[in-house]
Amino acid sequence: MRRDHTAEAASPTAATFLSRRGFLGAVGGGLAATTLAACGSGGGSTGSGSEIVFMNQSRGQAAALGQLARKYTQQTGVKIKIDDVGPADFLTKLQSSSQSHNMPDIYSAMDSFSMAPYYKAGWAMDLTERMKGSWGDTFRPATLRTTTFTADNPQHVKPGIYSAHWESPALGIFVNASMFKAAGLDADQPPATMSEFIDQLRKIKKSGKDPFWFAASLSNQLVQSYASNYFTDEELNATFTGKSSWKSEGWRRTFQLLVDLRDAGVISTGSLPSGNSDNPNVEKAFFNNQGVAAIFDGTSAVGVARATAPDFTDFRSFPVPKADDGTQTPRLVGGAAKGAAVNPRSKNADKALKFVQWLTDPDQQTAFAKEVPLIPSARAVPAENIPQQLTGIAAKVSDVQLVANQMNQQVVTALQKGAEAIVLKERSVDQVLGDLDTAQRRA
Repeated sequence: MRRDHTAEAASPTAATFLSRRGFLGAVGGGLAATTLAACGSGGGSTGSGSEIVFMNQSRGQAAALGQLARKYTQQTGVKIKIDDVGPADFLTKLQSSSQSHNMPDIYSAMDSFSMAPYYKAGWAMDLTERMKGSWGDTFRPATLRTTTFTADNPQHVKPGIYSAHWESPALGIFVNASMFKAAGLDADQPPATMSEFIDQLRKIKKSGKDPFWFAASLSNQLVQSYASNYFTDEELNATFTGKSSWKSEGWRRTFQLLVDLRDAGVISTGSLPSGNSDNPNVEKAFFNNQGVAAIFDGTSAVGVARATAPDFTDFRSFPVPKADDGTQTPRLVGGAAKGAAVNPRSKNADKALKFVQWLTDPDQQTAFAKEVPLIPSARAVPAENIPQQLTGIAAKVSDVQLVANQMNQQVVTALQKGAEAIVLKERSVDQVLGDLDTAQRRA
């Protein structure tokens, strides 16, 4: 999912699709690493011999997953129990299950930082060899690249593929079509550049509507998206690993975006929401209350919207507009989102693997695309099955960043705080870049 590069497979990264909930989960997963590794010996499964248990993290995909599980039972006779834990309690319950050696047969695979402790402790089947056959051929190449742990991965997981994914996520801009129309704008014609987008947001504001909003917890994703206008993936990786300084002209131009949005007066409330529910609050303002015209968010939010605001469908999406002075082809932040890992110690491991293989088949991914909706990871799913609300981002889903390493947690925290401070005029771009260099050194 990006330019047709022949780059080496990238290590899976937290930034493939890390929301505030994912960020908190990553921190929890990191703290749990030692404990999980220590209790890694031995087996365990919550399932019985005739029932497969799937611990599900996603609320937006719960209904579709349940429908597909029932369909699989009808076809095969194998009973599937979906344990819909939800995002708030998922990592806590998964850690508790691992420590008590009572792990489910299958569990949702999230970002690599959250999942690494479980993979290192032996709670996930290595799918590498299986992905070399016809099953692996069904996926978009970048889905496999972004879920492959390479030999030098920062999580120190044994090289391999430990999860299978039916969603190709990306982050971008979502706009309320009716609000754009009321301001004399066409939501079906994405702005060519960032300056054009900011001009559109000014018109939205003049029409009496709140223009644009994004959560502090997604500011690192917005910044990384926009940074691809000035850096290659290799150059991004050099910054994230501390080989290059944040105090470079490319990063200065990147963070200038926050200043431009601030000075144009197009950020709703003039501040970024923060806290555990910051991004859900942004989503509620856009999907449920329809009080803001545009947001920066991930494609998986559309599934949440369908579950919580099913009557609101008049919105569109497109990638973050390119920089007016960019030197590189901009690429999306994305990779692989919802998927599953199989517990190899379960007595149901073989049956569980067959169900996961069936879930990731193009036919089932088509159902996910229609019901959730989402952008499938299967190459064979026709574009017409992708909902209109996602086609703008989906059109560029082949352009995704493949960065071998990602910002460490200290840098992510410093960046999120710095983005808030820039918007509030509490710190300058240069001061924030200095903060990021300091955070990088401390890491």
